[in-house]
Amino acid sequence: MRRREFMTLLGGTAAAWPLSSRAQRRKPNPRVGILWHAANAKQEEEYLVVLTKAFHELGYVEGKNIEIDHRFPAEQPERFRALAQELAESKVDVIVAVTGLGAMEAKRATNTIPIVLVADPDPVGKGLVESLARPGGNVTGFSLMTVDLTSKRLELLKEIVPKLARLALVLDPREPSSKPTIIANERAGKAAGCSTQIFEVTRADEIDSTFSAIAREGFDGALVFGAPMYNERVQVGASAMAHKVPTITANAEEVPYGLLLSYGPDFPDYFRRAVGYVDRILKGAKPGDLPIEQPTRFKLVVNLKTAKALGLTVPPSLLATADEVIE
Repeated sequence: MRRREFMTLLGGTAAAWPLSSRAQRRKPNPRVGILWHAANAKQEEEYLVVLTKAFHELGYVEGKNIEIDHRFPAEQPERFRALAQELAESKVDVIVAVTGLGAMEAKRATNTIPIVLVADPDPVGKGLVESLARPGGNVTGFSLMTVDLTSKRLELLKEIVPKLARLALVLDPREPSSKPTIIANERAGKAAGCSTQIFEVTRADEIDSTFSAIAREGFDGALVFGAPMYNERVQVGASAMAHKVPTITANAEEVPYGLLLSYGPDFPDYFRRAVGYVDRILKGAKPGDLPIEQPTRFKLVVNLKTAKALGLTVPPSLLATADEVIE
């Protein structure tokens, strides 16, 4: 081979090397599937904003270095299963399941793709993980303590409604955590001299008639519980106000819509921390080695505007300890 031909060949090969090297280095963006619980992004707006910001703060920009696939099952059990299966079959790198029901269906769909559970009262009891300290398997995430706070929640409601003797429990019986919630409230109510009665709501158009019945039957207050009630928070708040029913919840994001107060975990913080777990998994951590974390703080939110509309007085001591007061 003559020198000129050799140099031409060498030059051509050298020019090709950087392109080949760049092609090898160019990996597809990691893909994260989010299995929500509501029907659309609008219903999830508060938490969707928090989640998106959390990804940005860790350097992830959708379409640039990460792909995020949002699925909205509208709190329908059969939709959870179908959408979880779709995410598994599309081979996303991580599935974020907002609720325990979503995590259960995601785990049913795959035992290899890591699953990050945002919030559930009892992931061990549901069989999602082996233990809080050592989850094992492909699920990790965060455990709520909403059931454990039942007595405290009842105590706070009685501070504003001293005559509280009959409490209505408004929930969707299909919610996996409804049974332990009912049991915990019945026990707490009995200890506090307060009777409880369940009012089942499975459709949005049942909400107003439910609160109408609660008011008509002389209940002194109501507790609304679960993701389905959160999804319909606008209607829940409007109905509670229209029928003048003092209402408490575990979820602070429901209170601005007309509920009286909330006491429970900081749910936006759960989403921020869940994104942190996604980041660790994408960088090589195994979900089974990441402990299930529990709440680090609890939020008390009081809607003073609602209290005034209902003719109730909020004790100054309660306002002083509230994390947020809506006026």
